[in-house]
Amino acid sequence: MHALRRWWHDTAGGLPDSFWYLWAGLLINRAGAFAMLFLSLYLTDARGASEAVAGTVVGAYGAGGAVGVLFGGVLADRWGRRATLLAAHLATAALMVALAFSRPLPLIAAFAALVGVAHSMPGPAFVAAIVDVVPADRRSRAFNLEFWALNLGMAVASLLAGLVAEASFTALFLIDAGATLTAAAVIGWKVPETLRRVAPAARTSLRTPVRPRRPGLLTVLSDRIFLVFVGLTFVLAVLTLQTSTIMPLAMRADGLGPSAYGVVVALGGALIVLGQLFVPRLIDRRRKAVVLAASSALLAVGFGTLAVADDLVVYLGAAVVWTAGSMLAAPPNAQINADLAPPDLRARYQSVFYLTFPAAAFVAPMLGGVSLQFLGDRHWLIVGGLGLLAAVGHLLAGPQRERHVDALRRAADREPADRVPTS
Repeated sequence: MHALRRWWHDTAGGLPDSFWYLWAGLLINRAGAFAMLFLSLYLTDARGASEAVAGTVVGAYGAGGAVGVLFGGVLADRWGRRATLLAAHLATAALMVALAFSRPLPLIAAFAALVGVAHSMPGPAFVAAIVDVVPADRRSRAFNLEFWALNLGMAVASLLAGLVAEASFTALFLIDAGATLTAAAVIGWKVPETLRRVAPAARTSLRTPVRPRRPGLLTVLSDRIFLVFVGLTFVLAVLTLQTSTIMPLAMRADGLGPSAYGVVVALGGALIVLGQLFVPRLIDRRRKAVVLAASSALLAVGFGTLAVADDLVVYLGAAVVWTAGSMLAAPPNAQINADLAPPDLRARYQSVFYLTFPAAAFVAPMLGGVSLQFLGDRHWLIVGGLGLLAAVGHLLAGPQRERHVDALRRAADREPADRVPTS
């Protein structure tokens, strides 16, 4: 019993109530966000669209997501985290209802693009709010729980989506809208505004060599230390996306069908749901750069193994290795991102960081498909090499990044007296 209490304390102890309400809202949102999983099937089966048209509409949703990430980051720093979360959730619910009853394909495409914007807006606000309310020494466990909730919610959504879609596509959109409204109700009822604004006098009086004072996104895009970290995260995203973009093609070439691919993906999801809560005790007292280097090396080994894979057992073994790498990466990746962001630009930093994922979703299948076609199994050696280069990159960038974070913390310690709460 003592060991269980100790594990729970290390995993989830010391987190404020506001975090748990944010976490609950995130879990509800992800568990009910399954309509877009079946958008292409809905378009072809229910609306009679061709595969090309369906792909274009899904692409519009993805493009909207890239816009929504930046838009949400700016609004979360200007309006506030709570206000942005509520606006995005309410807009998503309304758009889902509109999609449920829309029939012309151009109108569906327009609504899908707007849903992409609204779906992506909460991401920077969620993370910025978590950073606002969770003390720095507990953020690793908070981000670990956030990653776990995302994966648990996606697993639930994947299971429920298939069942609901068989009964009614309209119900798919309406239940999604209902879950989104429920998440908004939890946030609106229990989560206070967490943004605290810096008074104008404080902005002009503060002098620190690690914080350029250009407005908005220009500050983020001129932060070279942060952009190096974003670049390394982009490599991580390209690697992890191999499972959903290139690996199915490789498995087909090895004579393995869709059911085998489903088993490999399911194994990864099950490992995350069952094992992610044990990660904090492994990494809390270790340098983040070392943890991320180990994570990248595990991804490199896992995907590099596919160069010699020709049966399901090898794929499953490789999946265990790369999933372990993904699990280790999630908490320190999010925490470093939070540590590098000045408080008054926290959500903007999150939005630029989040852009790595749609960018990787574009690059991974485009270049990966060409690489697999012309290089065959040697593609996986290249992927493994990228992972090893990223591991070295984290080890080299880590010391300067840590000094930068220390300087930001010292500067932040001088600011509270100059801050004024949000009205």
